[in-house]
Amino acid sequence: MQISVQEALAQLKNVDTPFAELFQHGTLSIEIYQPVGQDLQTPHERDEVYIVISGTGEFINGDQQTSFQPGDFLFVPAGVAHRFVNFSDDFTTWVIFYGPKGGEKA
Repeated sequence: MQISVQEALAQLKNVDTPFAELFQHGTLSIEIYQPVGQDLQTPHERDEVYIVISGTGEFINGDQQTSFQPGDFLFVPAGVAHRFVNFSDDFTTWVIFYGPKGGEKA
């Protein structure tokens, strides 16, 4: 299976949300996410990973804040408040949800 960035962006144009689910297998869910202006997401029930496709900005993950750029890997445990801030207009990221509700055990 392969999904290109171009295919993912084309699917995103067909929905009224800043994200589109592209693939699901067991507990694994792959999305593309492209917020406009601000990131309004709330904590999620499962662990998640972001892999930045394009753009730069800052990422708030719980009580930590860091800069991000294309290619960066960002991990968020289930239930932790997080959001992207001060991001460029071209910001786009893969989103990978996995595991059980409540997250995996450490």
